[in-house]
Amino acid sequence: MLSRAVAIWLLLLVVAVFNGALRERLITPRFGEQGSHIVSTAILAAAIFLVAWISVSWIGPKNGLDALVIGIVWVALTVAFEFLAGQYAFGNSWERLIADYNVFSGRIWILVLAANLLAPLWAFSQKQPL
Repeated sequence: MLSRAVAIWLLLLVVAVFNGALRERLITPRFGEQGSHIVSTAILAAAIFLVAWISVSWIGPKNGLDALVIGIVWVALTVAFEFLAGQYAFGNSWERLIADYNVFSGRIWILVLAANLLAPLWAFSQKQPL
């Protein structure tokens, strides 16, 4: 189950990179930096829920706790990627990376982490027979 969850997270990483490219090319010129951050975050969160809904049966959680563990793994991988790749591959400062988590300055990146955490559990609950 966890290896499949990681495989889907890698797919989510590709989706996130595509979303970032879409933001830079199409959304930022129309909405500005802050507006594009909000629109892009909403698009990525929705995409996470969609991918979770499509893939949860293949990942194979047996119960809600398994689905929650998948979400925790996705969050851990996302945060690790954001900080490690952000710092070492993209050269962003720690201050800039941490700033994305400051909701008081209008940064709503945390919604992506919430989507990562909750999407597998939501998708699992949707796939259960009534």
